[in-house]
Parts: sequence; structure tokens; C-alpha cells
Amino acid sequence: MEVASEPTAQPERLPHRVRLRTSPAGLILMGGGARAAYQVGVLKGIASILRETRRGLDPSIAQGHNPFQIIAGTSAGAINAAALACRADNFQEAVAQLVHVWENFHAEQVYRSDLLGVVRAGARWATLLSIGWMVRKSMKLRPRSLLDNTPLNSLLERMIDAPRLAMALERGHLRALAISVSGYGTGRNVTFYQALNNYQIAAKLQRVYQHTAIAPEHLLASSAIPFVFPAVPLSFDGGTEFFGDGSMRQISPISPAISLGAERVLIIGVGQLGQPGALAETDASAYPSLAQIAGHAMNSIFLDALASDIERLGRINRIAEQLSPAQQRALGIRPIESLAIAPSERLDGIAALYTNALPRPVRALLEVLGAHRGNGAGLASYLLFESAYTRVLVDLGVRDTLAHKHEVLAFLTDRREPSTAYAPKVVVV
Repeated sequence: MEVASEPTAQPERLPHRVRLRTSPAGLILMGGGARAAYQVGVLKGIASILRETRRGLDPSIAQGHNPFQIIAGTSAGAINAAALACRADNFQEAVAQLVHVWENFHAEQVYRSDLLGVVRAGARWATLLSIGWMVRKSMKLRPRSLLDNTPLNSLLERMIDAPRLAMALERGHLRALAISVSGYGTGRNVTFYQALNNYQIAAKLQRVYQHTAIAPEHLLASSAIPFVFPAVPLSFDGGTEFFGDGSMRQISPISPAISLGAERVLIIGVGQLGQPGALAETDASAYPSLAQIAGHAMNSIFLDALASDIERLGRINRIAEQLSPAQQRALGIRPIESLAIAPSERLDGIAALYTNALPRPVRALLEVLGAHRGNGAGLASYLLFESAYTRVLVDLGVRDTLAHKHEVLAFLTDRREPSTAYAPKVVVV
């Protein structure tokens, strides 16, 4: 598959000067390793739409005004969320920086992909899986992860500008940045959020919130895919706990943005909502390999909760619409307008075409786990931090967004189309 040329939104004459809507908008960026390149493509599409229609828009939009007051991210989406929040004073600049990173990605920027790095981490797993049970000394190996993501620290230092984030909050360009992680000790899903106000959000269903300054270690923890990347110690609740990928046990990924005051939410997924069956290249009757099982588990962690939460939001909205404002306040519910954008193509199917772009040691490790042809595409789709793959996902995100330009404009601006305002709309499935 070749990278298609970037589609452009055609300028159009608008009947009146359109302005960004003033009701607080939340942006939900889901996790998924290298799949997060897709959400950068969606953001690129949104930036393109706002630029191309700037003649009829309020001048603040053309100047890069941030249309999302609350930004919530999980896993790789947390890194994108933080980078976007750090440049909330200029949305166009923020998106351009993200696009530059993701269109020029190499695995070595995220994890050690050289032979020595892969052997040090991955070979320990292979050893324990094969003869570790025979060797008492194997207890001392205790590998922490399949891959060593130490290089990600350097990337985060370049992408994250903490002083600029604080300034964006102080000047009103942003209301809150929320990052979700999962605690291995307590089993709680924790949302760390940075905002001028401490919202004192009540804990619900193993989900708690902590007001703090977001730092690179929070992003490392949120993006620590289980088994693949090591857990990260964070200060929490007066002590220290090891945390991993925020998508684990996150039963309500939309909740952090709503809890922080969002009245409408734009949700960017990294997988088709309502996944079809197996890839054509796989033999459904054959016993699954470890790589196949791992890919299936990751799909469950990263994709299923979002689809369920969108359905749940739809039910709550339908109930809220039948109640009076007084009844809504008494029950503590309110209708939330939402727009969800998800890939129009299977990302694991795309990944199957680009597995050869992975560094040779990483490919060899995946083959040990049983990844061959389409069988390891699911797992590979999360680890393929290579520009050959990420550029295709960015381009897909742009195309999917521009294909629904009118819905995006209706969500972001006061240019409203007659529709059911509070019914969650999944514009790409």
C-alpha cells in the first residue's frame, strides 16, 4: 500500500461569520501504541478544515485558537494529549508538531530495537517460557517487559513543555489535561489531571482522580502496554505504586472529560467500532499463536471499553432527554453531545502489509511468539512505530475526517445542522 497524497478540504462560502462554540468541549484520545498515529491524522484533518474555511470563521480560529478546553488521553493517546495541551495556545502549531513526529517515526525512538536491547529484554521471556521452569536460577531473571522503552524518555522531553502547559492553563487556553493509568497494586484506574482548580471528583467503580502536575513519568505509565513495556512507579495517595497502561480496567474512557466539565466530547478511537471477524490471511480453524492471543487481548483492552461507553452514553442521553432540568439535577445526569471518529479500515490489516518495516531483531522476536503472515498483525499493529506504517494511518485519519467535514464543523462551531443534538454520532464505523 502506498501513502496516498493528502486530501484537502475545499474552501466554501459560509452564510455568516462562524465562531467556535463556547460550551466546554472535551477531546478523548484513546490508547493503542502505534495505532495512535490515526488520531494524529484526525487532528490534522480538523486543523485542515479550520484553515480552509477561515474566510468565514472568527479570526481566532485562523490564529490557532484551541477548540478543546478539556483534553483526556490514555496510553499512547496520553502522549498525544499532553503534546496538544502543551501548545493549547496555538492548535495549528500543536497539530503540526504531532504530525511531524508521527510521520517520521522509527521504533528506536520508543523502544530499544537493536539486537542487544531486544535480547536483553525479550530473550529472558523466551528463556523462561522454554526452560525456565527447570532452572532454579531463572527466578533471578524476572524480566520486567518484552521490550525496553527507555528511548521514549528522550522523545517525551522534546515533545512536552511543562512551563508552556502551565501558562496555557493560566491564560485560559485550556481548562484541564487528564491522563489515565492503571495501578498494579490496588487495581484502581487513576486519572491524574492538571488544572487550575482541584475539582474534588468523587471516586466511582475503582476509578479515582488526583490533581497534580502532569510529568513525563505519568505518560510513561499510561503508555506502558502490559507485558510489552515496564510498569512505572508514581506518587499516589501518600505513597508509591507501580502503574501501567491506562486502558486496563478503564470501563468508562469518556468519563474523565465529562467529570472535568465537558458538555460535548469528540472521541477518536484507534480501531473499528464493532470489529468484523478475522483477517482474510488468518486460518480461524488453526490453534492461535502467542502473538495472535496477545493481539486479541490488546484489542480487548484498547477497543472494547470505548464501544461500550459510547453505547452507555447513548442510553443515558435518551433517559436525560425525557427528564426536566430539575429531574436531571436531582439524578445527577445531563445530556452530553458527542461525535466519535474511528478508522474506516482495519488497522491490523494495514499493519500486516508493513511488518517488514520493523527492525529485524523485533521481527525475529515476534516470530518466536508465533507471528507470521497475518497471525501477528494484531500485535504488530501496536508496535509498528515506523513511518511506513504511521504515515498511512495519519493519511487514513485525514481522509476519514474530511469525509465528514460538515459533522466536524457542526460540533466545533455554531454552524449547526438540524439533527438530534445529544444523540452520540459515530461518523465512521
